Amino acid sequence: MISQGLELKQTQRLSPIQMQTIKLIETPFQELEQKIRSEWESNPVLDDEQPQGRDSEDSEEDNEPKDVSIDDIKDDDYIPSYKLRVNNWGKDEREHYDTFSVKESFTQSLMDQLGFQQLSDHQRQVAEFIVGSLDDDGYLRRSCDTLVDDLAFRAGIETDEEEVEAMLKLIQEFEPAGVGARDLRECLLLQINRMGDAPDIETARVILRDHYQEFINKHYQKICSRMGITLDELKAAIKRIIKLNPAPGGQIDDSYNDRAQQVIPDFYLELQDGELVMSMPRFKIPEVRVKKRYSEILEDAQHSNDRETKEAATYVKQRIDSAKWFVEALKQRQQTLEKTMKAIIDFQHDYFMDGDEANLKPMVLKDIAEITGFDISTISRVANSKFIETHFGIFPLKYFFSEGLENKEGETVSTRELKKALRELVDEEDKNKPLTDDELVEAMGKQGYNVARRTIAKYRDQLGIPKARLRKEL
Repeated sequence: MISQGLELKQTQRLSPIQMQTIKLIETPFQELEQKIRSEWESNPVLDDEQPQGRDSEDSEEDNEPKDVSIDDIKDDDYIPSYKLRVNNWGKDEREHYDTFSVKESFTQSLMDQLGFQQLSDHQRQVAEFIVGSLDDDGYLRRSCDTLVDDLAFRAGIETDEEEVEAMLKLIQEFEPAGVGARDLRECLLLQINRMGDAPDIETARVILRDHYQEFINKHYQKICSRMGITLDELKAAIKRIIKLNPAPGGQIDDSYNDRAQQVIPDFYLELQDGELVMSMPRFKIPEVRVKKRYSEILEDAQHSNDRETKEAATYVKQRIDSAKWFVEALKQRQQTLEKTMKAIIDFQHDYFMDGDEANLKPMVLKDIAEITGFDISTISRVANSKFIETHFGIFPLKYFFSEGLENKEGETVSTRELKKALRELVDEEDKNKPLTDDELVEAMGKQGYNVARRTIAKYRDQLGIPKARLRKEL
């Protein structure tokens, strides 16, 4: 049985300016000028040339935007925007970056070394594929049999595990030492095997080869007992091991890695005569100025019934509106960022005065949203992609947001302060007898922090602090 009915729904639709503003708020400053330039270059009706004077062919007066209303064009002659849309562009064009580097990439360095080897074309193809499969740290995280399958299906190269293993062994002889390792143990062994035969080096080699599990678990007495060496000999070997490089791929700068980007602050904070002064990088908000021939099209449309003229006028008006929305969104972006940053500075005033983490108050997105009147999602967009340069360093805005816990006095302290106190306890502990989590709970309690054991374990993991057993030193 088919039934019909009416249903009333209330939905919220964002205006073009709101949508533009949301996108621009997420845009860091280093990308903003590129975005402005791209927007202006892609809009054919806009004049980005500055007027040269009254005597120029297109004077300033001629080039000013003509506020011709689209309402002057009859509704029955209006062409819907979807019919004027160009169909051969994607929804979001990928931004193009021209890069130039004089530094040698990690992959290119290995390829250059490969070029000096006497190999057949087939062997070289296999070796090049292996080099391309290494991760940023220089490790090969995939098994040889997987590489055999990939070579066949992705590169059309027939090979076997024996040949892949042989080419991998060859690459492991390249610089930097340790490259091509499949795990940390192999990486360290590749490096120690290139050293001489001094007693401490040989001891280190045997530890890594035969007693690696005991070594990483810091079962030092077991190693001494099984190898028949003294504690001093073990210490000398460990000194050799800890000087090895666990990430050989990081020795050579990979200038082609998109993740290695310079941070350009979106805010600057200075302490001037005891007062905090915040500023933002200056950028030029473009002026909406229409090329003379397009403003003439709008004027002609007011006095013409020609369909083609009115279609052209509709297109021009749409492009002018798009530019005006963009400029207005830029202004709203500036106001939103400025208001949000000032609210954060006021909230964390004591911290920004000297950079002491003990003065960093618990602060969540909701706190700043309530102060500014903005939505929480807006505050999140500002905090997630922006940086501020202060007189004590450069920080991402999300650094200043943290939850809080109460101390014994009932005061709320930030989790960052708790982590700082935890880090100081671990740094000052006796490394021959490091503090367990229970002992850390007790020590934190003496400092006035009521923290549960599971909280200590969570913070310890977040700070990258290993368990007590693994912090033990000789």
